Amino acid sequence: MTNAFVINGGKPLKGEITPQGAKNEALQVISAVLLTDQKVTISNIPDIKDVNKLIELLGDMGVIVEKTTADTYTFIAKDIDQDFFQSETFKSKGGGLRGSIMIVGPLLARFGKASIPKPGGDKIGRRRLDTHFLGFEKLGAQFNYNPADGFFNVDASNLKGTYILLDEASVTGTANIVMAAVLAKGVTTIYNAACEPYLQQLCKMLNRMGAKISGIGSNLLTIEGVDYLGGTDHRLLPDMIEIGSFIGLAAMTGSEITIKDVKYPELGMIPDVFKRLGIKLELRGDDIYIPAQDHYEIETFIDGSIMTVADAPWPGFTPDLISIVLVVAIQAKGSVLIHQKMFESRLFFVDKLLDMGAQIILCDPHRATVIGLDKQVQLRGISMTSPDIRAGVALLIAALSAQGQSTIYNIEQIERGYQHIDDRLKALGADITRI
Repeated sequence: MTNAFVINGGKPLKGEITPQGAKNEALQVISAVLLTDQKVTISNIPDIKDVNKLIELLGDMGVIVEKTTADTYTFIAKDIDQDFFQSETFKSKGGGLRGSIMIVGPLLARFGKASIPKPGGDKIGRRRLDTHFLGFEKLGAQFNYNPADGFFNVDASNLKGTYILLDEASVTGTANIVMAAVLAKGVTTIYNAACEPYLQQLCKMLNRMGAKISGIGSNLLTIEGVDYLGGTDHRLLPDMIEIGSFIGLAAMTGSEITIKDVKYPELGMIPDVFKRLGIKLELRGDDIYIPAQDHYEIETFIDGSIMTVADAPWPGFTPDLISIVLVVAIQAKGSVLIHQKMFESRLFFVDKLLDMGAQIILCDPHRATVIGLDKQVQLRGISMTSPDIRAGVALLIAALSAQGQSTIYNIEQIERGYQHIDDRLKALGADITRI
């Protein structure tokens, strides 16, 4: 029996909501504790499956993990059990967790070898891991894939700094290679590096531990290898995907919502993209205040042509919010072309939105045109299944704005990325029940 949410929609919400710590940053910085035998303290960790599984995996490896408050953990990776990496436990736990790839870089750097089961994760098309392994190979690692047991084995007893041009600006790929390079001999240069805030956070944390990384925030990173890293304290940024989701939720349901402690300078162009959809928002201190709006109008380009929202590597618009923008545009006035460049099946959830009464033309697997209803027609509640994390929340927003009852199945997908989402929405007045 799988869990589901039952939502009675069409009610405006009101109140304050605080975003959780950033999931994508958490997976990187928690993996980084493997680079030192000293104590590392990390706070603002979200209580979600993907992160909890990674913390559990570290414990299985021999890391001493202590939970000191609801969102703070200390890690001491002094004695790591090398045999664990050939075990069935590691195969089943590591294989079921997309983020487990992130432990390879730090393990290579510190111990000269690593194994990784073939990873699983989201159904949003091919997510290649080539970037990670090509980077490790350039640093001098050798790896072989054993089809018999499904493990990648990597030997890196002699990592040397080098020039690396990444084949794509992969966030996890850049993070993994950075973590491998910080303890390599000599200088590593990474060009076409991802420069997302999460990655900047990781690099700043590594520098506090004693690494020598320069160029943080740009697409050209220079890393001078050091012999040893020490402990540090680190606090995660708030999750920008949650912040974007809550802005969309407020507009779509005509709600007055304050999003607390958003670290506004780190949000890049996210607020601007929502403003282009006609959503009013104002910065109050470090909170975003969204007034109740019964109407928002999509801007056109200066020549009058239809607005396009497309994802791009940072500082472009994040692909994780494309699903949210698509849903919010359903009730705007005007039309918008949504272009999801990065993943080829992220737009396939629009069939559920069509069932709810949205006006959307799916042009191809990457592009959809949304013709806004301008709140003249309410969406209607239906039963549906969530295909991936971000579509799940987009469907949740649609359901909260719809007339009547919706049921969303497969909410495990949503809960991989959003902590206690039902309780937090209830606090705003949402009628949502878990069954």
